[in-house]
Amino acid sequence: MDQITKEDAIRGAFFGAVVADALCLGSHYEYDARKIYEAYGQKPIDRFMSPGEMMGGETHGIGWGQRNYHPGKKAGGTTDYGDYNILVLEHLAAISEPPRAFSVATLIPHWMKRFENNWGSWICTMTKETYAQVKKGVPIEHLGGISNAMAIRHVAAHAYYETEEELVDVARKTMFTHRDLHALGGGEFFARVTHRVIHGASPRDAIETAAVEMGGFFEAKVAQAIAKVKEATDPDSPLFQEQFSDDLALTSMARLWDIGRSEPIKVGKASPTEGTLPGAVYFILKYGEQED
Repeated sequence: MDQITKEDAIRGAFFGAVVADALCLGSHYEYDARKIYEAYGQKPIDRFMSPGEMMGGETHGIGWGQRNYHPGKKAGGTTDYGDYNILVLEHLAAISEPPRAFSVATLIPHWMKRFENNWGSWICTMTKETYAQVKKGVPIEHLGGISNAMAIRHVAAHAYYETEEELVDVARKTMFTHRDLHALGGGEFFARVTHRVIHGASPRDAIETAAVEMGGFFEAKVAQAIAKVKEATDPDSPLFQEQFSDDLALTSMARLWDIGRSEPIKVGKASPTEGTLPGAVYFILKYGEQED
């Protein structure tokens, strides 16, 4: 196999993120593992699907109800998470000459235009709140709401900026809709990890070194994920024997969050960083070396 170039790695990071997001569109916001398994024909997903395509056209967002969360999308489209990455790619292409530091102020007009013209995807609470703030003239540094739901929006920036600290800056700034330290730190963590992998580090080494450097919550969550992978791959563990072992693994890595809606959210499978970060690390470490 030919050696992977830096450019290949950057393309792989971006298209891998967007394609994976598009593959999730058919079941996005569905939290029932068995329902997803049956919808995909009891096998790994092998094609793009429209929102809830094999689930009656709707998914069951715990705490938010049964609906089509992405009414403007069809098979091959992206969720709101993928949309943000495409938005940032478009913005970086527009400001490519001359190269410059990333600015939320210059991103917002593009964001507003996309948001106001057939966005087509679910509009998260923080996006709605930030949009209202911009309309009211809230200063850039005070934008965003208090949500611990992390997202990765900056992947295209790996093709534009050279240094890890520049990429960390972009990762945090593209999350301008959020102010929670864990949500912002989650984006920073994966910016550091991805940068290191692009430059030749193994995923495990990149994850472990970034976790140690960031420390605290992030180091603890990575340690939790590593321990869970060990448990899930141990033939003698009860978790290994479970049909939906990954579903149980993710659920177990964060609390059951009863926020007063109709149903409690199993945070390990939802958006908060306390479950999303170790969940992503779990999948990378468990499956990253598998070709199929």
